[in-house]
Amino acid sequence: MNERAPTLSEVAEHAGVSLATASRALNGSTRTVNPELRERVLASAVALGYSANLQAQAVARGTSNVVALVVGDIADPYFAAIASGVVRVADERGLVVTISATGPYVGDASVEREKSALTALRGQRPRAVVLASSRVVGAPTSELPSRRVAVIGGGASEFATIDVDNRGGAAALATELRALGYRDFAILAGPEELVTVRDRVEGFRSVVPSSSVIHAEFSREGAERATADLLASGERPECIFAVSDVMALGVMAALRKAGIAPGTEIAVAGFDDIPLVADVTPALTSVALPLADIGARALDLALSGHTDASASTAAAAQVRLRASTPRR
Repeated sequence: MNERAPTLSEVAEHAGVSLATASRALNGSTRTVNPELRERVLASAVALGYSANLQAQAVARGTSNVVALVVGDIADPYFAAIASGVVRVADERGLVVTISATGPYVGDASVEREKSALTALRGQRPRAVVLASSRVVGAPTSELPSRRVAVIGGGASEFATIDVDNRGGAAALATELRALGYRDFAILAGPEELVTVRDRVEGFRSVVPSSSVIHAEFSREGAERATADLLASGERPECIFAVSDVMALGVMAALRKAGIAPGTEIAVAGFDDIPLVADVTPALTSVALPLADIGARALDLALSGHTDASASTAAAAQVRLRASTPRR
């Protein structure tokens, strides 16, 4: 026979506190519990093997102690950095993060996976939702709950948004590259229906309208294949701008396989400034985004409850010139 599970009343009695205090300490009430009492309750819960029924609590309160983060490919350093910021704020507030990953973008299938994830999250009654997956131009957001939502990167104008300056960052990069003497550019872009891709391409071409644009799978492998095809066509641009650092690494790999030295024969630039790009050879020129800070700010915004479009804020981008784009 299974041993009976301890009750909340037994935890309260063991800790020498009222039932209400034990409940507030364990269930994340917004009412403050004395730190000493909270530690006693937590110690008693561990000693007795008490486990809260989180689903029942969520139904009773209409919410839970869980915050939900929806990202694209969690293996992508861009999304991983955003997630680190969300987790940091959640930890500071005693909340738990659940992460739903829609996977690398593959068109309509990715949109459907995002819709399914959001529908499932509604049933879990999360305290807040941060949406950081690759947004599609014009994609519906009806699956999102009506409050405590923050969207990173645009594509959902009815919700509070952390607006990433993709256009401005790409335009600043193009300006810096022209100042270094580059004139002939190719832009290696992901699928054109993605908001991020559209904004970065348009920002770069606002400075260099003659840049050719090649759309490829939004991944390192997709960029490597597209670069190989570009080289096979006989084109040799002075500089290839990839709309993400992960894609830029694919560009560099394709150049090396073709016997072309990145940064020496063809310059390469990326976007996002993920941590490893300063350590590759040559170090990659990129546009820095405060990704962890963006994740933290998004969760703060979602938890604030002021999550209509008027509560949106901006995240600036900054060009980081490195050895992959030497002066011509």
